[in-house]
Amino acid sequence: MSVSVGGDVVIRIDGLLTRVGGRVLHDHIDLEVFRGEVLGVVGSSGSGKSVLLRSIVGLERPVGGRIEVLGEHVGDLHGDELVRMQVRWGVLFQDGALFGDQTVAQNVQIPLREHTDLPQRLMDEIASVRLGMVGLPHDAAGKYPAELSGGMRKRAGLARALALDPELLFLDEPTAGLDPISASEFDVLIRDLQKSLHLTVFMVTHDIDTLRATTDRIAVLVDRRIKIGTMASLTRDPHPWIHEYFNGVRGRTAVAN
Repeated sequence: MSVSVGGDVVIRIDGLLTRVGGRVLHDHIDLEVFRGEVLGVVGSSGSGKSVLLRSIVGLERPVGGRIEVLGEHVGDLHGDELVRMQVRWGVLFQDGALFGDQTVAQNVQIPLREHTDLPQRLMDEIASVRLGMVGLPHDAAGKYPAELSGGMRKRAGLARALALDPELLFLDEPTAGLDPISASEFDVLIRDLQKSLHLTVFMVTHDIDTLRATTDRIAVLVDRRIKIGTMASLTRDPHPWIHEYFNGVRGRTAVAN
């Protein structure tokens, strides 16, 4: 899919400055995410990939800069205003972040219970539809997270992230810990859902195969700054880390495939 640069901007970051433990992670970075695209975010360990995601969804407070999501300055939102914005996005954290004392269906229904007054019958129907949408069997609904494989837990977490029909989907290392076949199947699922639900996807990953299979553009966090390009353009970037990442053995294999 091709996304027109200069189109509808749904996430705008201007001059973002973040620190963790006194160390600067992002040094006045700028980024625009366009409606309908899949943007992959990569970088070395400790480069602040997950911190960037958490800053966008309001779970981390940056030192400086401005983050706008769907036209709203996230830093200005509090209480009910922030809640109204949060229902417009879904987040899949690593390993699904499911509550172990609730069934899969109950986990999917958490956003519905928090943000709607729907009757239980309708919440059950929505959970069933979302679980089917992410490729889980019908009997998964009544199981507990500990009874699922890692891949199934991620799918259940994805179903929960989609419970409220979000416009934006944030994914934090969606294929981490999966075997190559399961990871490839999850890549296909992400792309199919993005197309069918017209989602904008912001995805943190370390998996170069996932980048190749799913993304329109890639944002690389390096030296506390950000570089943006496509898989093809970034293979020509002279920065040592970027060059090694995209032109090492795994990078060459991903591009060739």
